[in-house]
Amino acid sequence: MTSPGWGRRPFEKPPVPEDYWNLAPERAAEALSAGLTGLSVSEAAARLARYGPNDAAQRRHTPLWLQFLARFKNPLVLILLVASAASAATGEITSFVVITAVILLSVTLDFVQEVRAESAVEALRRSVALTARTCRGGNWIELSADQLVPGDLVELKAGDLIPADGLLIKARDLFITQAILTGEPYPVEKHAAPLKAPAAGPAEADNAGFLGTSVVSGVGQLLICRTGRATILGGVAKALGERAPVTAFETGIRHFGLLIMRLTALLVLFVLLVNGLMGRPLLESFLFAIALAVGLTPELLPMVTTVTLAHGALRLAKRRVIVKHLPALHNLGAMDLLCTDKTGTLTEAQVKVDRAIDAEGQPSDRVLELARLNSQFCTGVRSPLDSAILASPDPSGAVICTKLDEVPFDFERRRVSILIEREGRAQLLVKGAPENLLRLSNRVEGKDGAARPLDAALRAQLTQAFEKLSQEGLRALAVAYKPMPAGPRAMAIADESDLIFVGFVAFIDPPKQEAAVVIRELADSQVGIKILTGDNEHVTQHLCQSLGLDVRGTLTGDELAKLTDEALFSRVADTDLFCRLTPQQKTRVVLALRRAGHVVGFLGDGINDAPALHAADIGISVDSAADVAKEAADLILLDHDLELVRAAVEEGRRSFENILKYILMGTSSNFGNMFSMAGATLFLPFLPMLPVQVLVNNLLYDLSELGIPFDRVDRAALARPQRWDMRFVQRFMWTLGPVSSVFDFLTFFTLLYLFKAGEAEFQTGWFVESMLTQTMVVLLIRTRGNPFANLPDRVLAATVFVAAGLAVLLPYTGLGRWIGMVPLPLPLLAAIAGLAAGYFLLVEIAKRILWRHAGAPGPRLQRRF
Repeated sequence: MTSPGWGRRPFEKPPVPEDYWNLAPERAAEALSAGLTGLSVSEAAARLARYGPNDAAQRRHTPLWLQFLARFKNPLVLILLVASAASAATGEITSFVVITAVILLSVTLDFVQEVRAESAVEALRRSVALTARTCRGGNWIELSADQLVPGDLVELKAGDLIPADGLLIKARDLFITQAILTGEPYPVEKHAAPLKAPAAGPAEADNAGFLGTSVVSGVGQLLICRTGRATILGGVAKALGERAPVTAFETGIRHFGLLIMRLTALLVLFVLLVNGLMGRPLLESFLFAIALAVGLTPELLPMVTTVTLAHGALRLAKRRVIVKHLPALHNLGAMDLLCTDKTGTLTEAQVKVDRAIDAEGQPSDRVLELARLNSQFCTGVRSPLDSAILASPDPSGAVICTKLDEVPFDFERRRVSILIEREGRAQLLVKGAPENLLRLSNRVEGKDGAARPLDAALRAQLTQAFEKLSQEGLRALAVAYKPMPAGPRAMAIADESDLIFVGFVAFIDPPKQEAAVVIRELADSQVGIKILTGDNEHVTQHLCQSLGLDVRGTLTGDELAKLTDEALFSRVADTDLFCRLTPQQKTRVVLALRRAGHVVGFLGDGINDAPALHAADIGISVDSAADVAKEAADLILLDHDLELVRAAVEEGRRSFENILKYILMGTSSNFGNMFSMAGATLFLPFLPMLPVQVLVNNLLYDLSELGIPFDRVDRAALARPQRWDMRFVQRFMWTLGPVSSVFDFLTFFTLLYLFKAGEAEFQTGWFVESMLTQTMVVLLIRTRGNPFANLPDRVLAATVFVAAGLAVLLPYTGLGRWIGMVPLPLPLLAAIAGLAAGYFLLVEIAKRILWRHAGAPGPRLQRRF
């Protein structure tokens, strides 16, 4: 049993045996207290409460109050809590109240922002979640797959992911790929009949369907017996719940965190040692060291990252792009290669039959008639070519045929075979890739209907006719047939031999002229395009010529099959067209490109695209895609338009840039101030700032940065792929951090020697100077160039000026006096303002030099297309 969350009873297991596939459907339905016509709405709701949601990973929805309390497990927060308790125990009530208030404000701020962002993104995910056609209350409805319960009845069709485990009560030519469970790459035919002999496991249960497997062809109905964790895949939910391989961004964030942790530990130990040697109070020294650690830690980074990515996802949703996984936005920003098919991306996806010709190249109704019968009866993946054939005029009239059997289409054979009975005679109709059907044919039908041998000369003539159609930009299918023995029989792939070749059906799919513009815009943004298609090279080359796209090398699936991984690695860089590829070959190309150092996106919408979508850094599909493709994708386009991909790339770069801003601000300003504090302890007879003042300083600085996720970015940041560069972050920190410290020491000099400040005035003066420089410099670091040329977003500008204003006014309030501050004279405020102005000028100069010498990350692309 599994638990849905804290404080709730465990969900029950469905009342069917582990080997339910050995039961007849009626017996299984009886065990589930369900009929074979679906459940009522009320009964389904009761079962959802009893058995839990159909979620194999069983994600727990922790109550919000527990999520809030979990924030206090942060080690720094725990240390602060201990420090506040120590303050209260020693009578330092002011320190206790301020530390407690800072903790609550910081944790609440982080919690509210992240929960709002995650809720918004979860709503987007649900909008493209897997659905199933289910019978409820006697009506067939589309229902979210996580609402399915044992006893439900669902329909299956080609391209569907099976949403739960169950028994088949109907099946017609139903072939299912079970590689996720058994490792077997070829589809398995399923039947809605009790097993002839008991099966030991799911691999032998040809009367059952299992969560995560996918329908290749045919139709069926499934009686759900197990859902969620009770499914076969749910039993390995631990493996399902494992994190995907970390991205470059996640690795960079981790390295950044380790750097900050080391610096924090070093500074804290240094401060404790110096204060101990100078004989200062132990508790005060401890609180100051902890305050330093808090000040140096970018505690808002998780919130800024989540809110920034969520804001980007919401912006894309308005552009009809749904982000399923937030980290995908960073991968989009880093993407420098997009692999895509041509149909719907480079073409209008409005396929029409252009002509049907016989083996002599003459128009032929006979070819179209056989192709139409094949398309009419096939139950596999219905391609746009089938739809075009069925939409064309029917030359056969009222011919009565009966379908006997089928060998569905797969991407290895690249053909579909239908066994029909017409006028008492059985006939095998085969439609598929011309090169395959020519290889399987040994005769050819003439205009008189008679078949003659297909000799080498005639085979070469037909091959030349196919190539001519391809060079015209027409996609062609070949049609062949074979008389079969009468009577009921089961087909096999071996029957697809000794065929009689009839002719070709040629299709036209007009090029999408605006695609060429988008491709050039992507190239200007340093995103290259490579076309990975199952179509032949002549059609693809003609399409590129029609769009005015200049391409380099071409590699076919047959050529690729002969290459080792090393040889393919050496070829992919100089090849733009990959044609006649199988699904496994698409995956090989994607992996080779990733190995070459590229961040690869893959755009696909078919069952055959799922492996490559998994293999790519960023999988992109469309809302009309097969379930398996949508489930494998990170990004769903609601319109099949390459412009949406370009918009998503831009949004990914914008999100990355805003996260980078926060990191650069934190490393430069925070590090400089904390280094100054540690240095000041060497020569000051008192603490440079009280612990509570350090915490208030940090809280106000966090406030100033709340608007970063909504900020505008420079056009330069959108002009090329954005990748994490830890060396640049360190250069930024080691350059601007010391600049900040220099002005801090100038402030110390001004306070001590020009204004003869005492302890309270010194601490107040440096607090104000520190806050002014930290908050206002946000407006400089947020842009790579002139801050007046790219003005900040109103939210960021408001948070910065509010934080700076509060810092200046605080010493004149009761709260300021309560935490040890005193009012500052106007001449001192003017001097602080002058120092801040000098600091801003030097930061602006240093910042521009750093960005000018920042190298472009990742491999540079030649501008292709």
